[in-house]
Amino acid sequence: MSLHDDAALVLKGYEGQEELRQTYLDHLAAHPDGMWKACTDGHITASALVVDVERGRVLLTLHKKLRMWLQMGGHCEPGDATLAAAALREATEESGIAGLALLPGGPVRLDRHLTPCAWHLDVQYAAVAPPGAVEAISDESLDLRWFAPEEVPDVADESVVRLVEATRARL
Repeated sequence: MSLHDDAALVLKGYEGQEELRQTYLDHLAAHPDGMWKACTDGHITASALVVDVERGRVLLTLHKKLRMWLQMGGHCEPGDATLAAAALREATEESGIAGLALLPGGPVRLDRHLTPCAWHLDVQYAAVAPPGAVEAISDESLDLRWFAPEEVPDVADESVVRLVEATRARL
């Protein structure tokens, strides 16, 4: 199965945000290249909010290009077998934490936002950090920092706040 087909299946099974979910499905139907950065009409991206359940905190990255506190995530790559694998790869690369595990139940939220390269149709997961996890800043980050959920509205935009809220509800 192709990554494009996997994304369509994931989105068909996603419950909630019906209008936005349909926008994503319509995009995939109209764009065979809709998973890739080269699709200038927009592309599906995968992200994951890294959570430390034991300490009740979330890890955010100060994105180097956007200069905003965000969850880990980004563009899908040809080696990604599934959308979930892409989200987990991005979270692992950007957090430096090995042994992350996606929360069961598929994506936590969808968020469509304009970036310098195109519209991102982001499929957002949550990833649980193993006990004692230590983060390491990647080349894509200016900083990495753990935040208590109630601190997130002070540093991040509404999309990140909604993702934190949805993740806490899933937990």
